[in-house]
Amino acid sequence: MTTRDDLLQAARERQQQNQLPYFGALSPQEAFALLQGDPTAVMVDVRTQAELDWIGAPDLPEAQSAHVEWSSYPGGAQNAAFIAQLKARVRTDVPVLFLCRSAARSKHAASVATQAGYQFAMDVLEGFEGARDEQHHRKTVEGWCFRGLPWHGA
Repeated sequence: MTTRDDLLQAARERQQQNQLPYFGALSPQEAFALLQGDPTAVMVDVRTQAELDWIGAPDLPEAQSAHVEWSSYPGGAQNAAFIAQLKARVRTDVPVLFLCRSAARSKHAASVATQAGYQFAMDVLEGFEGARDEQHHRKTVEGWCFRGLPWHGA
């Protein structure tokens, strides 16, 4: 059984190996295990509301799930209130797992959150849908959905 401390250590080792500007990174499976083993941990989905509506989202307890857009749809303007909205929903001293479509925006969110005082800001590697396959489809090679973790569709 993997403990909370083991998972945080794995995240920290990735931080050191890759010189990440935030606490660390976890695979989707590790992120889910951390959420199951630590009731204070929170996953913050940084995708747009449109993405959640059209694609779906991780199926997690309400207390462990938050949605704070990194950028807006349409247009893609960065959310100037990101940190204020994050602080209104998530404490700075708990593990915070940032998730987006393919693990690009989540890295930025983890970095900005770290600068704002979040001690355990982490990126969820692979994202919700993962990278595209040869036919340009997602959810087929990696990501939260591909790994068979709980989620609900649109």
